[in-house]
Amino acid sequence: MTQDTARPTTRDLGGPAPTGTATAPSVTPTHHRTDKQGTDQRADGPWADVQRTRRAPVRGRVARALVGRAVRDLDLQLVLPDGTVLGSPGAGAPRLEISTERFFDRIGADLSIGVGEGFQAGEWAPAPGSDLADVLTPLAERLTTLVPGWLKRFRRVLEPSHPADEGGDPEGARSNIARHYDLSNDLFATFLDETMSYSGARFEGAEAQPGEDLLAAAQRHKVDGVLDLAGVRAGSRVLEIGTGWGQLAIQAAGRGARVHSITLSAEQARLAQERVAAAGLGDRVTVEVRDYRDIRERYDAVVSVEMIEAVGYDYWDAYFAAVRAALVPGGRFGLQAITMPHEVMLDSRHAYTWIHKYIFPGGLIPSVEAIEEAAARAGLRIDGRRRMGDDYARTLREWRSRFRAGAERVGALGFDAQFQRVWEYYLAYSEAGFRAGHLDVWQFGLDAGAGSPAADAGGAR
Repeated sequence: MTQDTARPTTRDLGGPAPTGTATAPSVTPTHHRTDKQGTDQRADGPWADVQRTRRAPVRGRVARALVGRAVRDLDLQLVLPDGTVLGSPGAGAPRLEISTERFFDRIGADLSIGVGEGFQAGEWAPAPGSDLADVLTPLAERLTTLVPGWLKRFRRVLEPSHPADEGGDPEGARSNIARHYDLSNDLFATFLDETMSYSGARFEGAEAQPGEDLLAAAQRHKVDGVLDLAGVRAGSRVLEIGTGWGQLAIQAAGRGARVHSITLSAEQARLAQERVAAAGLGDRVTVEVRDYRDIRERYDAVVSVEMIEAVGYDYWDAYFAAVRAALVPGGRFGLQAITMPHEVMLDSRHAYTWIHKYIFPGGLIPSVEAIEEAAARAGLRIDGRRRMGDDYARTLREWRSRFRAGAERVGALGFDAQFQRVWEYYLAYSEAGFRAGHLDVWQFGLDAGAGSPAADAGGAR
């Protein structure tokens, strides 16, 4: 099997070239792949696989039968192209309408990518009065049972594999990060709050000050939570792995800490530096484009918010070893991570999904068990944790509402209607995952102990 590495990037997804110091990842203008069955697939443009008509009649019939069986017990109504209604008899159930039988051929050929591309192509949609996340949530609740066990055994054969250049090695990691986070700072500003925080907020216990947006207050509350777990206080020397747009560094410096924040996104680094300077904290915060494997300094605390998901299954040990090596004896690590159930993670760790293809290339969401085991191998002990999955669903709902409300502004930035449809699906799909409990998010506090990290961290290269 061969597979080209030509995939949509900033320009291809309808957006402008990144501004500032970022460089748009190069891409071959024509997709040229050979699928698992050896069928040559040629089409031009970033939406080639969406626009291409899939012909897989046998698999399509199987997919149609499996979908009909799967929705029988769901709180969902499924309207087939001929008007047949399957699923819940309840009048209040969300309704999904399939407009063409081609959708079944699409998902029969590639389930993990086909559902999302079917939405992009307009082959299915929520019915008027039904919300996209409401339609997807019942499916997410049954995600592990929608595909029969006998069919899962053929998953590695039937599904496409990850492109070779999307691994977690230094070169692949930098390219993966650029393809998402270097799209446009202005794009992210259309739906994020004033803190420019692009991770799950913590609404429980958050109190907005007069005139403050509740989402912004919840994001600041989230940051305080992970800083507390890392023991960050006045005089602390702090390493942040994954800068975002600088909010955590600003809050840590506001406590009197000195912060070294690293990122692989040139666009994020540029805006984070501007925000730090505007806050008057330039003497306490250093923002640098740098890989976590290149850190040689030592710190009292390391913090990392939702960066581990981009590390990749094969590099989790190196990541935790690098954290351990960066900590002084008795230092602490504050980690926020999206998680999925362990068995689901193991089953899907080789899968190349719609999210990989269109949103986040590379990487894998870990399980709590995987985090515990990799941390222990590095000599880190978890001694505090909090769960915030419901808050993340709320965060995503707020982001999607703002993104849709800002559609005209997004379009003015150069991101076309197809790009916006992709991102609406991404935000709704993610919200459904958290609402269903298929995804979760945790904050962990980890202790480095009193040993010598330099002696224990041989894997941090």
